Amino acid sequence: MSMVIHSALLVSDGRAMRDGWLRIEGGRIVARGDGEGWRAAAQAGDDVQDAVAIAGEGAVLTPGLIDLHGHGAAGASYDDGADAIRRARAHHRQHGTTRAVVSLVTASLADLEARVAEIAQLAQQDDDILGSHLEGPFLDPGHHGAHELSLLRAPDADAVTRLLAAGVVDGAQTIRQVTIAPELPGALAAIRQIVASGAIAAIGHTDADATATAAAIDAGATLVTHAFNAMPAIHHRRPGPIPVAARDERVVLELIADGVHVDDAVMLLLLRAAPGRIALVTDAMAATGMADGDYALGSLQVVVADGVATVRGTETIAGSTLTQDAAVRRIVALGVDLPDAVEAATGVPARALGRDDLGSLRVAAAADAVLWTRDLEVARVWTAGVAER
Repeated sequence: MSMVIHSALLVSDGRAMRDGWLRIEGGRIVARGDGEGWRAAAQAGDDVQDAVAIAGEGAVLTPGLIDLHGHGAAGASYDDGADAIRRARAHHRQHGTTRAVVSLVTASLADLEARVAEIAQLAQQDDDILGSHLEGPFLDPGHHGAHELSLLRAPDADAVTRLLAAGVVDGAQTIRQVTIAPELPGALAAIRQIVASGAIAAIGHTDADATATAAAIDAGATLVTHAFNAMPAIHHRRPGPIPVAARDERVVLELIADGVHVDDAVMLLLLRAAPGRIALVTDAMAATGMADGDYALGSLQVVVADGVATVRGTETIAGSTLTQDAAVRRIVALGVDLPDAVEAATGVPARALGRDDLGSLRVAAAADAVLWTRDLEVARVWTAGVAER
């Protein structure tokens, strides 16, 4: 199917183009420009979409959003198999997240192997599923968050090998990232093993100090899992992971911009400290898009009240009920320029994954796009040129 979308503020790659247009063919962007150039670019049979007619004056067109870290939505958890994953992903696509990494919470090695293998097959079938993220079990017990403490373990070579092997399909690694506490015994060797397999090693759920963080980065870690959460805070004499990662150009830092996980002022501090290296993530769990009530995250019982998820009987945050479109709106409301906010949910995560075909509206990129109203409400979503709504 070929299509032209025209008359939108086109926001991509950290820049904005007024009265922009795209031509899409075969699931790819084949031409772009501004003004009336779309008329000459359009070919017989093209489906011509007027952005203003769909989204109103001030319509904005961006790349499809990418989520590196989420656990579910619409009452479904990514730990519960293919049907649940597809149900949750459908909800997030409606909110503009055209591609996502499927995150798994800590479980037994056998259960994780089975879940990783199932997601590996899904990633071959469903273009919107980019692969899996093992958020456990290689986490610091003192910073386990909403992970079952009894199932945490050190990253010994056998465990790492088993999990990585489960993600391989036709010689390609479908595990996209593994969160690891770098101070655990064997962690630096595990980081090197993870990176050598083609996955990202992510620093998180950790008690690492600045020295351990720097060592992990030098070993190959290039991502920080939900910055500030489940790790030491910044202290003026004991800086911990955040300042080390924020100043290192090799590292991308995840940020949950729901106003619950990280205070707005601190979010702005981080966005300014590491421009172009903050990836908005949702960490969304099954309650996303649902009413308050009782839910599960892995083996833990979760209570959601006023949209905030906590482990039952504790004040421990258990994921979020955030969607990526809401995250973009929030940081724009804080004063972040729209091109920078969009980049944090598109180009930055795409680069972290090494996917230069995603996260951009440049020619030859995948035709993943979101059309927004002037107020940044999602009006229409296309994944590989196919409309979601």
